Amino acid sequence: MRIIAGEYRSRRLHTPKDASVTRPIPDRVKVSLFGLLRGNCEGANVFDGFAGTGAIGLEAVSRGAARCVFVEKDKQIVRILERNIADLGAGDRCEVVQGDALGPGALSRCPRPLDLAFLDPPYPLVLDPAGWIRVRTQFMRLIDLLSDGGFAILRTPWPFTHEIGGDTAPPDASPERSAERRPERYQDRRADRRSERRSRRSARPGSDEEVIEVTLDDARGEDLEALLAEKLEEAEDAPAAPARPRAPVDLTLPNAVGPETHVYHAMGVHLYMRKRA
Repeated sequence: MRIIAGEYRSRRLHTPKDASVTRPIPDRVKVSLFGLLRGNCEGANVFDGFAGTGAIGLEAVSRGAARCVFVEKDKQIVRILERNIADLGAGDRCEVVQGDALGPGALSRCPRPLDLAFLDPPYPLVLDPAGWIRVRTQFMRLIDLLSDGGFAILRTPWPFTHEIGGDTAPPDASPERSAERRPERYQDRRADRRSERRSRRSARPGSDEEVIEVTLDDARGEDLEALLAEKLEEAEDAPAAPARPRAPVDLTLPNAVGPETHVYHAMGVHLYMRKRA
């Protein structure tokens, strides 16, 4: 990953060894995005939420931004971000906040007046309807802080859809309540009943896999391998459950003009401006 243009042009940025930890924006998308923002970086106050290793915010700083506040939750990624800032010698224009980009603390550290706001939430977060509500709410708050000529930029997967009638409630993390809701056969999986476990094959609760159960009575006097093969064949012949319909997510915001959406294969980049009274 590198800086595309400006003061730090062609300088390489440190990244985590595990690429799955962050989702860096491709160079060609950065070129396109900052081409759209041409002339808006010089002297700008910038907010970079879900900053990762700083590819977007540092690009803005390289192109002349006066100040950038980076918000990142992951401690290891924060260390890499701070190393990138130090290596570029940009510490006088950068502030790193370790915390939730959707929390009130991030908003309170946001520079004012705000000229550019970047929000790049994890895709699983926005694909969950409840998570999308949190992202949308914070993004609208950032838009309220924009200067008259400021832009807010949001990245999402594309196409960006939600299940119609999907459950928006967050999963219950309580192990006690989860165990109460499980069928009895799942509660007994960890018990020391080796003979039953040899003759039972089941998917984990909550998965989309077919549950195939062979009881000891079924298996007694039979070829267990042949019986399992028969059960698998029956499962394959069974009709698949119909997929729930999906609908595009409404990206219009009551306090904003936009979005101006640019699609790059499986991602969408959406630009907004504050709606004037």
